[in-house]
Amino acid sequence: MVHIAEHTKTDSAAGARTSGAQSVDRALTLLSLIGRHAGEGLSLAELTTASGLNKPTVRRLMLALINGGMVDQCSHTHRYRLGPEAYLLGLRAAERHGLVRTATRHVARLATATEDAACLSVRRGLHSLCLHREDGPYPIRTHALMPGAYHPLGVGAGSLAMLAALSDAEVEATLAANRETLEAEYPLLPPKRLRELVAETRRQGHALNPGLVFRDSWGLGVALRWPDGSLAGALSLAAIESRMQEPRRSQELLPLLEREAREIEAQLARDYAAHHPG
Repeated sequence: MVHIAEHTKTDSAAGARTSGAQSVDRALTLLSLIGRHAGEGLSLAELTTASGLNKPTVRRLMLALINGGMVDQCSHTHRYRLGPEAYLLGLRAAERHGLVRTATRHVARLATATEDAACLSVRRGLHSLCLHREDGPYPIRTHALMPGAYHPLGVGAGSLAMLAALSDAEVEATLAANRETLEAEYPLLPPKRLRELVAETRRQGHALNPGLVFRDSWGLGVALRWPDGSLAGALSLAAIESRMQEPRRSQELLPLLEREAREIEAQLARDYAAHHPG
């Protein structure tokens, strides 16, 4: 009987650890979903659908995140948004993220020079994540790519530039993994079309999104690389269709985009050399 009790106690403790880890995973999933919709936030129903969890579980985890300051709930719309603690964590992470620290000035300069929106994105697994955006003074803007925007790799100019910078094997693995999402949510960008765009991006040295995600939102993107040649992220421009036509696209926008991208890479190389002398 003693042995049975000991086994029962051990199994109970293991079950509690598993349950605790599962709760943490679920809470982080919900927090990530809210972070990708930082502007408008998400409702309880939207979180339930996106996460695949039941409503009582989502409500319980959201309450825990609110108590921890990671999430806020609007008293009028009842939508959930990132809270003050998430904001502070983001600032601390940005301070340590060499790419963001290095690129911010160049993103702002690019937006000022072109008068359009300039964005910095990074790869996150099978997806791209917009980390930073600066809007130029031109009064008509496209809001297709905002900080926190999260798309399958290849969707959008910066995201396409990053996909094209990967090896052929990585491209195929990414497209295979994202196939269902691409076909369901991005009808103009199925895997076959993205393969063609990857080839075109590699030939041209830059990516072009001619309104394939949102009809009147065009984008131009180039990949950024770390000093060792590995992918660091992407720098891109977003504008309404009329502002990204030839000859402006190739004669004005592309040279400015490539100049800032190369200067970001040069600064990353200098920073690396400073921290790794010899």
